[in-house]
Amino acid sequence: MKRIVINPINLVVIAMVVLSALRQALVGNFSQWVVDTVLMLPGIIIGLSFHEFAHAKVATLCGDDTPRLQGRVTVNPIAHVDPVGIVMLLFVGFGWGRPVEINPNNFKKPRRDHLLVSLAGVTVNLILAFVFTGLWVLLVQTATDFMFSDFGTLINTMMSGIVSINLVLMVFNLLPIPPLDGFSVILDLFELRASKFHQFMYRYGYLILVFMIVFDITDVILGPAVNWLYMTILNIFM
Repeated sequence: MKRIVINPINLVVIAMVVLSALRQALVGNFSQWVVDTVLMLPGIIIGLSFHEFAHAKVATLCGDDTPRLQGRVTVNPIAHVDPVGIVMLLFVGFGWGRPVEINPNNFKKPRRDHLLVSLAGVTVNLILAFVFTGLWVLLVQTATDFMFSDFGTLINTMMSGIVSINLVLMVFNLLPIPPLDGFSVILDLFELRASKFHQFMYRYGYLILVFMIVFDITDVILGPAVNWLYMTILNIFM
């Protein structure tokens, strides 16, 4: 993902969204909401850390040493976690990590390499969803009694969260709106970096994204796509 610049107005909007989600949680079973939120943390940390690591690693392999010099070629979450992005993931259901900075001038083949870097994060999220689904199904099949115990139920929730969050990160980041990866993919595939469309979206893309979040448009897009991917991957292992 590319750098996300958040001005005070957008912070207010984000705060309103978070408060709305928190208010809904308070109306229901608050203690259960706290447990579910804590169990989401492993998925958030794994998903964000590996997503940004993938961007950094592929950029380095393509000839740009910027991520390595900035200490980003690592899965250490401290190097990648963005506080606002984590809050959004916890309260709203999607968010972001601290963007990996790259210098396309260092790439061997700029258009191809930029496309590879843009796709790296979402590809790793998809791979992680497959890996953790496989581990989850293996645990259920080999330790059935444990997995359906009280503690095992928590493990089930955590594993389900890891899979879901990685799929959410993948689908959300594929939206063709800056500063998300999907926009960079569109630019590189159709050579639009010098177009008026690029200039317009670069200027207003974040406002469009905030508008979609506030009015739940992203839920309409993310929900069916994530659910379909979740069930498809689960059925592969069942």
